[in-house]
Amino acid sequence: MTIASKTADTKAAPRQFPKDFLWGASTAAYQIEGAYDEDGRGMTIWDTFTAQGRIQDGSSAKVACDHYHRYPEDIALMKAAGFNAYRFSLAWPRIVPAGTGAVNPKGLDFYDRLVDKILEAGIRPMACLYHWDLPQPLEDKGGWQGREIVGPFAEYAAIASRRLGDRVKDWFMLNEPNVVAIIGYGIGEHAPGYTLGEDGILKALHHQNLAQGAALRAIRAEFPKATLGTVINLQPCRSQDDDPKNRAAAIRWDAVWNRVPLDGVMRGAIPDVLADKMAHIVKPGDLEAIRFPLDLLGINYYSRMTMKHEEGRPFDVFWGDAHCDRWTAMGWPVQPDGLYDLLREFKELYGNPPVFIAENGAAYDDVVSPDGQVHDADRVTFLKDHVSEVARALKDGCNVTGYLAWSLLDNFEWAFGLSKRFGIVRVDYDTLKRTPKDSYKWFAEVIRTGRV
Repeated sequence: MTIASKTADTKAAPRQFPKDFLWGASTAAYQIEGAYDEDGRGMTIWDTFTAQGRIQDGSSAKVACDHYHRYPEDIALMKAAGFNAYRFSLAWPRIVPAGTGAVNPKGLDFYDRLVDKILEAGIRPMACLYHWDLPQPLEDKGGWQGREIVGPFAEYAAIASRRLGDRVKDWFMLNEPNVVAIIGYGIGEHAPGYTLGEDGILKALHHQNLAQGAALRAIRAEFPKATLGTVINLQPCRSQDDDPKNRAAAIRWDAVWNRVPLDGVMRGAIPDVLADKMAHIVKPGDLEAIRFPLDLLGINYYSRMTMKHEEGRPFDVFWGDAHCDRWTAMGWPVQPDGLYDLLREFKELYGNPPVFIAENGAAYDDVVSPDGQVHDADRVTFLKDHVSEVARALKDGCNVTGYLAWSLLDNFEWAFGLSKRFGIVRVDYDTLKRTPKDSYKWFAEVIRTGRV
């Protein structure tokens, strides 16, 4: 084949993704911003959790990626890769330091500058109101364990949208409420670090659902034409084998992990299998207050969940044998076909609503090569396999509108600290130098061509 014919073939190759498909990455304020005590920012549950010595590598997010000061450089990296979308989170304690009451003008000023710079780069800003950094004063009053948090969250949503809603059209209420409830309140591995078991998990899930419903209505009242949604970590739950006890355990875990956050907002329903356990939590009118017609749902996908029955654990469920031979540095199985299964489920069971992949990515033990580059072949393969499953879902009629990688930058990975790297751009935590990895370059080419 001649060079000329190769060029012709490349030009003729059909796109696998529509031209208006959303491409980009997601980040979280606490994980990248740093500047933890600057310009009036309040304290968060993660500051407290860190001060208690509960971060595995002993690090903190006091500086993190210093995105608060270096955001123009980071947005330039997005523009160079061809991003047309960027999901970021607002820091509640940066805007309303105590969680309710006085507003911090300097916090809103920062997000003004950030949004203007994103738009200047030709990128669609997609704002998430809550990515886990609950103001500590609200946690001191009960946090997500009580319904008193509903009003402050709706108030915060209104404040943020009034300031930014003339430019930000896409608003997402929560990020991964299931992780907040289970890992933060149920088993204590994330902030606020409580081990409240089943009841604590279900209360945190339900009160996040209530707060979300109130916030959705608050923004809709301010901006009737805004695109409103939320972001849920959804993972198909499977039994490790055909044992009836394990199959029942997988059903229970699916109800807790997937259905309470998803069916709450989508259907105004709670799973039958949890009805008795939630009877004392759900009040008359709650399910109507939780249900809201979303314009766009964000899906975070990392792997399936393979479960088994184990008494003494919350809901008598624990991780089973994933029957997998590929793993990330987080110890998570690599199962890209689970993403396809998830997208087909939305088509077949939920009426094919518009969804986008709000997070998908992997941590690996990256190294800087002698040439100064990061040749992260494992991450390239991970992303390629998952983006291919999105293409397959699109071909089969699933209503997928975008794919955002997790994450733009290596960052503070919660309880793991700075030890786990998810970024397509490397951050040297000593110098804060950014180095695009091979995965960044691969992703930019996919965006350019519309093909995996």
